[in-house]
Amino acid sequence: MSTTAAAMNGTTSTTTRLGTIRITPWTVLFGLLMLAGVYVTYLRFMYGIGSVTNLSDSFPWGIWIGFDILCGVGLAAGGFTLVATVHIFNLEKYKPVLRPAILTAFLGYSLVVMALMFDLGRPDRIWHPLIMWNPHSVMFEVGWCVMLYSTVLALEFSPAVFEKFGWQVGLKYFRIISVPLMIAGVILSTLHQSSLGSLYLIVPQKLYPLWYSPVMPLMFFLSAIAVGLAMTIFESWHSSKAFGRALEGDILQGLARALIVAQGTYVVARIMDLNTRHAWGLLTRQRTETYLFLFEAALMVLPVMLLLRERIRTNPTALYWCALMVIFGFIANRLNISVTGMEAASGVNYLPKWSEITVTLFIIGLGFGIFYLVAKHLPVFTEGEEPAH
Repeated sequence: MSTTAAAMNGTTSTTTRLGTIRITPWTVLFGLLMLAGVYVTYLRFMYGIGSVTNLSDSFPWGIWIGFDILCGVGLAAGGFTLVATVHIFNLEKYKPVLRPAILTAFLGYSLVVMALMFDLGRPDRIWHPLIMWNPHSVMFEVGWCVMLYSTVLALEFSPAVFEKFGWQVGLKYFRIISVPLMIAGVILSTLHQSSLGSLYLIVPQKLYPLWYSPVMPLMFFLSAIAVGLAMTIFESWHSSKAFGRALEGDILQGLARALIVAQGTYVVARIMDLNTRHAWGLLTRQRTETYLFLFEAALMVLPVMLLLRERIRTNPTALYWCALMVIFGFIANRLNISVTGMEAASGVNYLPKWSEITVTLFIIGLGFGIFYLVAKHLPVFTEGEEPAH
């Protein structure tokens, strides 16, 4: 784009050897966020985790675990959900959104590992579970499942690379292993999505009763399926805006119907769990936990009620906002479990330090940026839906 044309469009462009870079408020914000993230990374690894967090021995897990790990793994669940839908249940209709979902999942898991490096007191020892096995530990199982599933996601996305560079041999071998690979991916993801809930089974006296439940592994798994579908809708909507693609209306409506079932099942399971544990009386207490639980519940129930209306399901913008509510409800649940629900028992009021928030935003921004670059240069959108350049 020439300078004159850029000025007419209200943007400023800078030409480099990498091509034309459009300077907008969003790209400026992204650049500043990357610089801030690099600075905090320097502080973290030069001066230790205590220099950039408000964590303590009384409250050792903050938003780097609550959001970057627990939410990050769940938000990447669209990969295994769509793989099961397309390849195991043979619903080819959803194939156009499969590869973007796999890319989102692969980036999500890669960035979860990156976030874990920030949170570990000794990140140089992250390789220890590879040779120092403790099969009785839930964290050991989660660690191995995440490592193996990240490898599976890399292999599942590899055809996009093979197609880009015309590596027919690679495509041939992928077709040979594709079915067992897909099945292994679904099994591994199922295991660690539920096992993340198992981590909190050992703290019945510390986690507030509105969230503590003996069926937390099931709740984590059900909520991951629902948010995986919501993330697919979220990604499709933003991809259409970023790359000038038409939204797959029929596919999104099918995902919306599936989201009603998945989120509705999760909501019913939560209600049944509260009934079984006789926990409804806790909602009469004037506590911060009560208000945050009600906020979380509203974000869970409202999108289901709205999506039951066909007018909402057929409206891309309304569908997007419903998916966004499911995503924020999921995030609220994970943060309530990992932060809000643990504060009273710990006797600590945890408030993330600015640098903790910066790292989280840095990782999110990095995910969006990498997705954009990969989708622009690799055949992520199949069947004639490549993004415009």
